Amino acid sequence: MKEHIAEQTGFDQFPPSSRGLAQMIDISAVQAFHTEADIRSLAALALEKRFIAAHALPHFVPLLRSLIPVGGSTLVGAPVGFPSGGHTTTIKVAEARALIQAGADELDMMINLGRLKSGDLGYVRDEIKTVAEVIAPIPLKVILEVSRLTDDELRRGSESAVEGGAAFVKTGTGWTGEATTLTHIRIINFIVQGKCRIKASGGIRNLETVKAMLALGVTRFGINTGVALELMNECALAETS
Repeated sequence: MKEHIAEQTGFDQFPPSSRGLAQMIDISAVQAFHTEADIRSLAALALEKRFIAAHALPHFVPLLRSLIPVGGSTLVGAPVGFPSGGHTTTIKVAEARALIQAGADELDMMINLGRLKSGDLGYVRDEIKTVAEVIAPIPLKVILEVSRLTDDELRRGSESAVEGGAAFVKTGTGWTGEATTLTHIRIINFIVQGKCRIKASGGIRNLETVKAMLALGVTRFGINTGVALELMNECALAETS
C-alpha cells in the first residue's frame, strides 16, 4: 500500500503547497442522493487535483474503483455501517469484506453509537478489533460522530478505537450538520497520544482551522469538495506571492 504523503512527512511551513494540502484531504460523495454522474465527477476531480482519497457509498465503489487507477496518487475509500453505526458486527464484517473485494483501499466505519453511549465499551472495542483484523492491512478509520457525544463519551470512544486497532479516529460522518471543534480534537489527541491518527471531518471551512487542527495532531481532513478547492486555491496563491 502506498504511503500517505502528508501523514508521512508533515509540514514545516503553513500554508502548505496546494499539492500538499490535497494530500491531506479526502473528498466524498456519500449522501443518499448522490448519483452516478456525481461519482464520475468526484473521480475526475480527485485525479485532477490529486486528493489523497475519494469516498463513495458502498454500491458505487466498483464504479469509483474503475475510474481511479490502482496504485496512483488517489485512494478509493468507502464507509462501513454508515451512517448510523447500528448494524450488527456480522453485517459490518460482511460489508467490509465486500468493499475490499470491490477494490477499496481504506474504510471508514461508524462506531456503534448506541452501545458507546450505553457504556458497553467491550462491545464497541471488540467490534472495532474484529473489523480491523478482517481487513488488515487495509486501514480502518473509526467514526465517532463527536457532536453526539459528551466529553467523557468522546474519551471512551477514542480509547476504544485505539484498543481495537483502528488506524484513525475520525470525528464525524458529515450527516449531522454540526462542526467538529478544536475542543473535540484536543480531547481525541490527548487520548490517542500518537497510537493512531486523527481525521477531522465536519464544518472545516478555512485554512486557519486547518492550521489549528494540524497543530493538535490531525493528519487527514474530510472537507466539502467546494471548500477544499477554495482552500487549495488559497495555498496556490500563497505559493506565487
